[in-house]
Amino acid sequence: MFTALSRIIKFGVLGFWRNGWLSATTISIMVLTLIVFSNLLVFKTITATALETLQDKIDISIYFKTDTPEDNILQTKSALESLSEVKKVDYVSRDKALELFKEKYADNPVVVQSLEELQENPLLASINIKANNPNQYSIIADYLEKSSIKDWFEKVTYAQNAVVIERLNKIINSAEKGGLILIIFLSLIVVLVMFNTIRLAIYSNREEIGIMRLVGAPNAFIRGPYMFEGILYGLSAAIISTIIITPLIYIFSPYVDRFIPEMKLWSYFLSHFFSLFGWQLLFGIGLGVVSSWIAIMKYLKI
Repeated sequence: MFTALSRIIKFGVLGFWRNGWLSATTISIMVLTLIVFSNLLVFKTITATALETLQDKIDISIYFKTDTPEDNILQTKSALESLSEVKKVDYVSRDKALELFKEKYADNPVVVQSLEELQENPLLASINIKANNPNQYSIIADYLEKSSIKDWFEKVTYAQNAVVIERLNKIINSAEKGGLILIIFLSLIVVLVMFNTIRLAIYSNREEIGIMRLVGAPNAFIRGPYMFEGILYGLSAAIISTIIITPLIYIFSPYVDRFIPEMKLWSYFLSHFFSLFGWQLLFGIGLGVVSSWIAIMKYLKI
């Protein structure tokens, strides 16, 4: 058993090297496919983190007209806190809003001077609402729309925030679908190229195959080297694509981290290195084995 397996591996490696340029072409296309595949996995994680970060920063802010009685604002706050969808409600009075504004722009003399020249506080009282789940903001928005004191509302910010999230979701979904279509397209090319590579290998070895049939070699022994060739293509492509991807992620990691500080792309890549490589290996070997099997079934009649 061990001898037969070692011979299958030996003949598979010989066939892999013997095909030369065909092997290089097949591996190159497979490497490109695996790079797109692994980038899609990383992109999915990045976009999920970006959405989670954005959704965590999203809230509904109600700005009240300047003549709104504080009792009405506090009544609205209490009513909102009683909703099961609401996680947290913060009330910011006009005086508190002015104080926070002054702290924020303390180093800006133009803003400070402009405030001093005003005769009254220009800022509005507001209530900031956080939902337990981002999907529940629409329920809270409907509640506010039916509120008995909505005439006191100067502005509600949910509509703008909802548009941002919806657009971001559409962009991400389109990018993921585009990446998936590209992977399928490249995978089909890999299968076709490998199919022809194995077919040519079978054709060039037809005399050896005939001799093996005459001496009574098992079917597995004849087919084995070509299956192992497919495995070698997938293994080689997975290793090469990982070698290419690693420095690229290291280079682009600081730029991604600036956009999404919570991501820590390089740390994520290192902590998930073996799982990402495993998925590439599984996908690459799967493509190689399937392509080899199709060619064997069609051209290697035993």
